[in-house]
Amino acid sequence: MISLAVMAFAAALGAPPSQAEERPGRAEPLPKELQGVEITEKLGANVLTGLAFTDSEGKSVTLGDYFKSGKPVILTMNYSDCPMLCSLQLNQFVKTLREMRWSVGDEFEILTVSLDPNEKPDRAAATKARYVKDYGRESAAAGWHFLVGSDDNVHALANSVGFGYAYSETRKEYLHVAAMMLLTPAGVVSRYMYGLQHSPETLRLSLVEATSGKSGSTLDKVILYCFHYDATAGSYVMVANNVMRIGGAGFVLFFAAFLGALWLRERRKRSKRGAADASPGIKVPHEVRQ
Repeated sequence: MISLAVMAFAAALGAPPSQAEERPGRAEPLPKELQGVEITEKLGANVLTGLAFTDSEGKSVTLGDYFKSGKPVILTMNYSDCPMLCSLQLNQFVKTLREMRWSVGDEFEILTVSLDPNEKPDRAAATKARYVKDYGRESAAAGWHFLVGSDDNVHALANSVGFGYAYSETRKEYLHVAAMMLLTPAGVVSRYMYGLQHSPETLRLSLVEATSGKSGSTLDKVILYCFHYDATAGSYVMVANNVMRIGGAGFVLFFAAFLGALWLRERRKRSKRGAADASPGIKVPHEVRQ
């Protein structure tokens, strides 16, 4: 219940920029830094398979190397030194993967491409080791690929799948959304998945669609930014602060609902007892009723 409340509140906070600006009653504009930091869905588009990168072992590769196995590919764009959102996203992603019947490396593969052009292969290798260990299945070592590359190539890949991001000079970090792209075995964008939490079965079925080459729009478009506008503080703050605050609010709502249900149940019992006492027929002595 609490997690559902958290996600419900996160959905309200995580509307895309275009929706937030059009929302009635919302006067505050998005900060300039967030302009263009959004997902522009490009279903049916081809990723640029000729783009060159370096994998976590220091080997030169192209994106096309990962579309030769006949398996669908999940693309995430994160970076190892991200202060908050990347770890939140990947931690939840691993949790979903552990609950899936399919395994990374067997039925599908994952590409995690660093947004930071200054990230080195050894840093990517350490990040990969962390998440592969957390996932706990041997097949992931060969099926989850962490890549680093030049700023031009990272931007080219991001543009090809509609992943908008930007670098904040003031915060010294990359501003991006929590989203991942599902690609067909031919490198075609099949589906987008937004937010931090995903149903394992929904993800598996989306991979089944990608395997068959199908594409579909995403109805529940929930996007989490690196930071959101906090009306209490009157400023934009990191998303994790909001998530923790939302978690507390979700608990309060859950507890209130629980108490309300108990009160309603007791009231119904009293009503039935009162109706029984008032009904005609044999009168039961007061001492017996007690």
